[in-house]
Amino acid sequence: MRLRGMKFGGGARGQQAEQVTAPRPVAVDPADEPGHTRAFTVPEMPAAGYDGYGPYGQAGRGGGYGEGDDRDEHVAVYRAGQPHPQVGSERLPWRELLRGILRQPTRTFAQMRTHHAWGPALVVSAVYGLVAGLAFGSTSDQVMHSTFAIALTILLSSAAGFVLCGLMLGSVTHALARRLGGDGAYAPTVTLAMLISWLTDAPRLVLALFLPAGNAVVQTLGWATWALCAWLLAAMVRQLHDLPWGKALTAGALQLIMLLVLIKLPTLG
Repeated sequence: MRLRGMKFGGGARGQQAEQVTAPRPVAVDPADEPGHTRAFTVPEMPAAGYDGYGPYGQAGRGGGYGEGDDRDEHVAVYRAGQPHPQVGSERLPWRELLRGILRQPTRTFAQMRTHHAWGPALVVSAVYGLVAGLAFGSTSDQVMHSTFAIALTILLSSAAGFVLCGLMLGSVTHALARRLGGDGAYAPTVTLAMLISWLTDAPRLVLALFLPAGNAVVQTLGWATWALCAWLLAAMVRQLHDLPWGKALTAGALQLIMLLVLIKLPTLG
């Protein structure tokens, strides 16, 4: 017995089965056809040094300082102990280093954040001590009215004294910076602090060779160079230890006070 034209599962159930099993037309994007390309974007990779805490590797610091976004400065705080992303990482020769401290201090401190400067720091400190022995106070009178051997001993002692003074004050600044949360290295902090202390006072020292220490020009220049020393010292600590301005200035405050008490005030009257 043959059955022709019979359909099983008729009715609503059969229609539902046909709807389920019937293939649906799929729209094909022309860009997916062979010979075509599709445009897409690649997410930007984080900058070097980004560790998930901030754009410059500092937890909760936003622009790197914790006090606003300083990316307009062209040189931003990165992470102490690592090369700076926006400046060179090689050590500066002594001529460029001395010029850079006075002309481009922020960039110079950023580039020297992983390098020490013991040679220039010791030489500048010793030269400052020699000239200071001829320029200020009773030491100058002793040198001028003594024999050559005694005068040489006084000058060498003055040079050694200023070297030791610079080392101690720089060490104090480094210790305070680390205590306030900085992570900079010892040698760059101490050597740059020594250079800043004596280089900023050099104009007053040279002028005092020809004018009395109580001269109004010498005193005005002395206070102006002390203020410059404060700014440069804070800028250096800020770059090397990744601290905001307030903490950087606090770290250098004791060194500034000692420079004022031991060197500035005795000669400025």
